[in-house]
Amino acid sequence: MAKVMVLGAGGFGISLALMCHRYGHEVTVWSHREEEVIRLREEREQKKLLPGVKIPQEIVFTATLEPAKYSDLIIMAVPSFAVRQTAHRLKEHIGTNSIIVCVAKGLEADTFLDFSTVISQEIPDHPNVVLSGPSHAEEVSRGEATTVTVASKDRAAAHQVQDWLMNPDFRVYVNDDLVGVELGGALKNIIAVAAGIADGVGLGDNAKAALMTRGITEIARLGVAMGGHQETFAGLSGIGDLVVTCTSMHSRNRRFGILVGQGVPVQQALEQVGMVVEGYSCTKVAHDLAEKMGVEMPITSQTYQVLYEGKSPKDAVRDLMGRPKKKEIEHTWVV
Repeated sequence: MAKVMVLGAGGFGISLALMCHRYGHEVTVWSHREEEVIRLREEREQKKLLPGVKIPQEIVFTATLEPAKYSDLIIMAVPSFAVRQTAHRLKEHIGTNSIIVCVAKGLEADTFLDFSTVISQEIPDHPNVVLSGPSHAEEVSRGEATTVTVASKDRAAAHQVQDWLMNPDFRVYVNDDLVGVELGGALKNIIAVAAGIADGVGLGDNAKAALMTRGITEIARLGVAMGGHQETFAGLSGIGDLVVTCTSMHSRNRRFGILVGQGVPVQQALEQVGMVVEGYSCTKVAHDLAEKMGVEMPITSQTYQVLYEGKSPKDAVRDLMGRPKKKEIEHTWVV
């Protein structure tokens, strides 16, 4: 049994807290909002994000980071924009032997840094691990079969996290390609937004399949350019996460895209989804990074133009379909 502290009381944070409690760990959940802590203590349910899923009394809620001092495992389940500031606050409280696991998926705006690097900059003396893969909170919270991968510069830490988190409902693999795992989990959100836009416009299954397939191609293209291994993008944090995020209505990125494809203004669509849409912010970061590195990402580029420049989704489809002739197989393609 481990002492686990989950930072973030959103859907995925609560689902991981429930999973850890279900298999014998001592769990504390932190939120920076005192009112949220009080509500969760009283209602024992994350009604907005996980309605109907009851939270056992044994799971403790707190608005202080003090319990981190005594925690074996600290799961950082905060939105991508809050990773650095949360890590900065955490470093004053973290215990000597604690391992950090980040489940946020994205890249830091302006710096283009992955979150493992961000956390290492803020808390340099502690191993940190990233967890990624097809893992909707709604299903994890109910104990439905889920498989993910973990990666770290510290292999022993990754294996320790695998030992702590793996159970009959939650299978955990270890992957040594930290860059690939992080980028696959981050960039698939962009393709999920694009897939939602395609659904909203009314495109069929043929277009959706092509979008996902060519989407993983450009994810791998940027990922390899950043130092990732191409085979990683054929794995859980690549194709696995891409498939579930592009096809499920659990996906806020897809739901957001559907609204945009139906003609709802971008800001209004964000408000209607009612929670952080990581694919929206990641689209701009990835677009700027691809331009900086000279990497061709046509789906990301067209999605950026729709979300940030007001381009019509139908015009974006037309421009994607009308691109110059290409060979399908590239040297960075997934094998």
